[in-house]
Amino acid sequence: MGSANVSHPQIWWSNGLFFISVHIAAFIGIFWLPPSAVPHSTLILACANWQLAEFGITIGYHRLWSHSAFRARTGVRVVLAALGSAGFQGSIKRFTDDPVHDPYAATRGLLYSHMGWIFFKPAYTRLKSVEREDLDRDPIVRLQHRFYVPIALFFGFILPTLVGSLWHDPVGAFLYGGLVARLAIWHCTFLVNSLAHFHGIQPFSDEDTSRGNLLLAILTSGEGNHNFVGAYLPIMAKKRTQHAFPHDYRSSPWTAWDPSSAVILVLHQLGLATGLRQARDADLKEALAYMNHKSLYGVPPEEDDDERLSSDHLKNEGCQYWTIDAARLYVKERPGRCVVLLNGWVLDVTAYLGEHPGGASLLRKYALVPGSNETQWREASWAFDGGLNNHSRAARRRVKELRVARIRA
Repeated sequence: MGSANVSHPQIWWSNGLFFISVHIAAFIGIFWLPPSAVPHSTLILACANWQLAEFGITIGYHRLWSHSAFRARTGVRVVLAALGSAGFQGSIKRFTDDPVHDPYAATRGLLYSHMGWIFFKPAYTRLKSVEREDLDRDPIVRLQHRFYVPIALFFGFILPTLVGSLWHDPVGAFLYGGLVARLAIWHCTFLVNSLAHFHGIQPFSDEDTSRGNLLLAILTSGEGNHNFVGAYLPIMAKKRTQHAFPHDYRSSPWTAWDPSSAVILVLHQLGLATGLRQARDADLKEALAYMNHKSLYGVPPEEDDDERLSSDHLKNEGCQYWTIDAARLYVKERPGRCVVLLNGWVLDVTAYLGEHPGGASLLRKYALVPGSNETQWREASWAFDGGLNNHSRAARRRVKELRVARIRA
């Protein structure tokens, strides 16, 4: 789609009408049947439905499928997919990318980023450029995407009504456990896209507008430190953002309100979740030091010279400058290594494959293969420097550690 389509997106009538209808029905229902007129069990059901659906979004959609912060057994993935469906925010297979194509970009204002974007069809102009093979291979993701509407209707509206029938209040359960709970999930989620970009602290990065906020953490089951881990709306392909540490299973490395990470830890102790990923302590300390320096002196600290930062790695390889042929020989003599060329530097990213938020296959897509031509190999620079997404300072520092040589001009 061209830029005109992005600037003037098509109105999404079905999405907008459903969104408005649920609001109208909920407000009419509350006026007709106030909270004082329903059993306490119904109100508890509403809170439970809200919290469980929120876990489906925060633990499942965001930390598991969006950022691959951990791995989960089949049963856990089934439950998280079902709970996420109850949040009525689309299937797991959705996509967002940058401020231009991101349908709820904060750069378009508070109201638009909160809910204005709902009324317009997003233009996914970079969908073919990003990796989504892990989502496509997951049968649970495929099944949820194919039957999303009936699954969402069942867990969002039908099941709460059936549960409320146990204490003879199906109408109240539909109203509070269904309609009102949906509003709570929606607007708490949307606050992460809106308020979390306008009010709060930025302890780790100021490369974008994301901020941390304790109130949001309470309302969103721990997603309040938006500056650390990024957004948690569902995505079709991995969400590639410039948030500080999107791959961490926690919303903060230290004390913070984060029941979602507590649930993940419990699942880990039970053997139901594995491969919990965390940001490196050195990266966390550097990010905090960087932001503290800017806060105290108004300017960022002086950055280390690229050549000096990479000198130790280059010395270990025995040379500093290579030709393209030397780089190809390096790969040929080391079968299975993943080597990419980025801005004139040769990077051996083999040890980083398991850590890359975008997945190993995305790195291998841009890797040097003996016999491939130089033009195809240089595509990695385009992907890293904004062609695919924006990378954080932490990612750029890690790149320097992976350098093994510089290509001779």
